[in-house]
Amino acid sequence: MQTLPPSQLMGIPSGKAGTAETLRIVRGLVRDYKKSLPIRTTALDIVRGLNQKDYAGELRAIHRFVRDNIRYVRDIKGVETVSAPDYTLQIGQGDCDDKSVLLASLLESIGHPTRFVAVGYAPNEYAHVLVESRIGAGWLPAETTEPVDVGWYPENMASRLVIHN
Repeated sequence: MQTLPPSQLMGIPSGKAGTAETLRIVRGLVRDYKKSLPIRTTALDIVRGLNQKDYAGELRAIHRFVRDNIRYVRDIKGVETVSAPDYTLQIGQGDCDDKSVLLASLLESIGHPTRFVAVGYAPNEYAHVLVESRIGAGWLPAETTEPVDVGWYPENMASRLVIHN
């Protein structure tokens, strides 16, 4: 029987500690892969036709690319997996953290500050992660698992945990 590469399967605890650990892992992936030539080349290709210094346009274009070209698929039942952004790009699929790692890596590779936001419907419970990117003085959410534009944020969130890249 073949299994995923060991780097894909994480022994991450459940609860808030597990969410914090997952966010540290995805932050590390972004810090490594934002310097990857294939990631930067992909980002540059996506924004090629935009006007210079159209930072909001860059965010929208890269968000749209990840939202529309990477299919959302859940993790293995009962197992947290985290994929490197080049792997997510290669297979064209991933869960919310995989899509978020790809989005943040692409954005950071062309100079956009990003952070991860874990959210949940109950206090101290987290069920989802998305990226926010700073444009000017404000942070804009960029949800990639729903057919929504930059700026949309899930409603009725009781929990929010933020980690900057």
